Order: sequence, then C-alpha cells, then structure tokens
Amino acid sequence: MAGGRTIAIGDIHGCLDALAALIDAIKPGPADTVITLGDHIDRGPDSRGVVDRLITLSGQCRLIPLLGNHEELLLDALRDVNAMRRWLSLGGADTLRSYGWVAGGARRTLADWIPSSHQKFLTGCQPWHETATHLFVHAGYVPELPLADQPGLALRWRVTDAAGAVPHHSGKVAVVGHTPQHSGEILDLGFLICIDTNCARSGWLTALDTTSGQVWQSDRAGKLRPNVRQTDATR
Repeated sequence: MAGGRTIAIGDIHGCLDALAALIDAIKPGPADTVITLGDHIDRGPDSRGVVDRLITLSGQCRLIPLLGNHEELLLDALRDVNAMRRWLSLGGADTLRSYGWVAGGARRTLADWIPSSHQKFLTGCQPWHETATHLFVHAGYVPELPLADQPGLALRWRVTDAAGAVPHHSGKVAVVGHTPQHSGEILDLGFLICIDTNCARSGWLTALDTTSGQVWQSDRAGKLRPNVRQTDATR
C-alpha cells in the first residue's frame, strides 16, 4: 500500500519483552512493511513467545521474516537428528526450554516439541528482501552478486567487518544483523547499516524505519531507550 513505512528489526534472539515494547511503540498498521532480520530464536528466554508474537504481527501489517543462521540450524535439526547437537550448543537449548522441554523428561522428537504452526513460520522465512532503495539480509552479501545469486554462507553467516566492508554493486543501502554491536549503538557505514545491537546479551533490540531514519530501541526487559540517535537511513 502506498504511504506505508518500511521498518527493519534486528536480531530478536528470544527477547519477547523487547519485541513487544518495540511493536507497541511502532504501532505497525496494514500499510507498513516490517522486516525481521532473522535470528528470532535461541539464547533469549522466550523464543516460543517471539514466534507467537510474530505470527500475530503478520495479521497486522506486511511481515517479512528473514532466515537467520539460528533458524537454519533449527531447521537442519528438524530434518536430521545428527544436526541437533550443533544447534543445542549455539543457543538451541534455550529455545527448547521455552517449548517446555526439561532435562530428563519424556523422550520426544524435536518436531513433537515445536508446534506445526511455528515450524511453518520458520520454514517460510525468506533468504533476503529488496526494495527500490535498500537490501535486507540477515548477515552479509557478496558485493558483486545480485541477491538471488548470493550463497547462503554469505546471507546467514558472514560477519560484518567495518574496516573491510564494501558497498553492494546495486548502490542500495544494505540493512543487516548477525554481527552484535557490543556498544549497543547502530553501526552505520553509509552503504551498510548493522542493527544487531546485542539484545540477548545486555544490549538493545533495534528497529529502524528506513523511510525516515527513525530508530527505536528496547532492552531485554522491555524498557524503551530514551533519546535514541536517529540515522540517515534514507540516503
């Protein structure tokens, strides 16, 4: 719909209170597009609640959830029990606990713990999103390749190196997550904006309106950060 905002939300990592606070502050409506940059799950306290909240949000606006490396790990574990150990070691155990798993409990498969509606949501996460002015990916990109040709290793695992990063050949501004900014501040290189501000580990969950440059941030407990510095995301 014409006139709507395009808003990106960084790595949520199971921080439901932070996500709820941002949604309440942003008040997305039917004309708005909200792009969650992946890593909705793992590490934080309530991955199940986050997926539930995002499913609800999809009925309020145009929601485009991206596939992060943590969703990829979980989907691999659903397909292959041999991939379970790696996922659990990288935060998956926190996700399982949010679905009611307890050590020593009844033996059930991973698919038994995670509702089919949640599996459908995670399977439906997109590898990337592109607008006339911006690229949205979870982690990074190969500069000379169009998004449709990007390898999954770049899209979901590439770490942002501020010193070595270069613009995408399209000239569009890339909005990414994955690389935690331990300062809690957005990394803005002009051609690339990283909004993973380390919510699960004492930082902030960040939302960015790429139309206006407005920024919202909330901590893990759901407290909004006052006087947040805005970005020139519209460049």
